[in-house]
Amino acid sequence: MSRRTSADGVRIKRRTPFVIIESATVRDTRLKYADLGLLTYLLDQSEDWAVRSEQLCQGEGREGRDAIRKSLHRLASFGYYRLERRRLRDGKTAMGTAISDHPVEQWADDYVTFGKKLDIPVVQQEDGTFRVKYPDGTLGTDGFDTDEAGDEDQEQGQAAEEEPETPAAPAPEPTPAEKRPAPAKTTTAPKKTDEEKAAAAAEKAAQEKELDDAANKVATWWWAHAETHLGKYVGQKGGFIAVRKMVRRALVAGYSQQECAKALQHARRHFPAAQQWQDALGVVTNHITPQQRTGRIPYSDAATWSTSPSDDPSAPTTPTADDDADDATFGVIERP
Repeated sequence: MSRRTSADGVRIKRRTPFVIIESATVRDTRLKYADLGLLTYLLDQSEDWAVRSEQLCQGEGREGRDAIRKSLHRLASFGYYRLERRRLRDGKTAMGTAISDHPVEQWADDYVTFGKKLDIPVVQQEDGTFRVKYPDGTLGTDGFDTDEAGDEDQEQGQAAEEEPETPAAPAPEPTPAEKRPAPAKTTTAPKKTDEEKAAAAAEKAAQEKELDDAANKVATWWWAHAETHLGKYVGQKGGFIAVRKMVRRALVAGYSQQECAKALQHARRHFPAAQQWQDALGVVTNHITPQQRTGRIPYSDAATWSTSPSDDPSAPTTPTADDDADDATFGVIERP
């Protein structure tokens, strides 16, 4: 879709003629609920509508302009939205918007390529389509010509439902050139040999296996430890697998196995909720001050007598808030 648009209008890449959001988009956990709501609103606009953050933030119950712009950047980073600086065939330029009801990988890549800016330069071709103009001068696909199977059928079905005001002449048969897929973005980097590709794939597979093994090691230890200290698990089915996935995501984010193990101990749940897990990671990495379960401030000689144990070597030391009687050395317990 969307060559039938004004120079500065919205180009919408959708698989249906209605505002129907795919389940994959609705369940995209990278998006906040505000992002999903904004995307739905944008998809409901006509193709001659101009997206303006000043307009989007107006009205009761709307977020402020900064919040709107942050949502637009998040949508752009995941391939749902972008601005286009369009150079038309007549030499004129116009600023317009492109929106998709499903993530377009090419858009997400372009967002990074152009320095995480919303606006992307595109050039109109003789057939009315657009191509992205990259910093090295090469032209690449704009994402509209790389639809998944079924997109073209959806558009044909939409066109069939629209009753023309006057009889239309039959469309000419496309030439072989029009049937060919859009050319991919060309780069000056040398092509990798089969050996290099195989080595890169092997290295990636090794890294993935290392992460899987590390996550399984932590989860296995914790499951046995939790059953000993917290009792048998009676939660939802697949709790162990969920914990393993949770730990793996933390390892990918840069947390160590030791930090993951301590966070599970701090959360004190067989399968902690997402917020409990994030808070526990924050505590063990000293990003969050731990809360006392009793709500009381631990006793301190320095706070009570204005002295510290170092002032009186014979005085007994007082445990600090960091001392944890349940803190155990991380290890693996083999199940019989």
